[in-house]
Amino acid sequence: MVGFRQIIFILGVILLIRLIGKVMTARRNINDQKQYNQNRRSESVERERSSQNFGKTTINKIDKKNLSESDYVDYEEVQDDEPLN
Repeated sequence: MVGFRQIIFILGVILLIRLIGKVMTARRNINDQKQYNQNRRSESVERERSSQNFGKTTINKIDKKNLSESDYVDYEEVQDDEPLN
């Protein structure tokens, strides 16, 4: 027959498993919130940086030695076959 101690032991194990589950859920929620806050901060920093550079034009110089390595296209004059009317 099942004794009083065994019932208390089984209830204790069940309560311990529930407590561990709640702690694990809380840890996951905290990690999710930290990740969300970090993403939000990085978006805010990016938004601030882009608002500072809004409307500004930047010109990047191309190294002559890297012309053959990149997909840079030098413009050429194209001859028309037929004159426009």
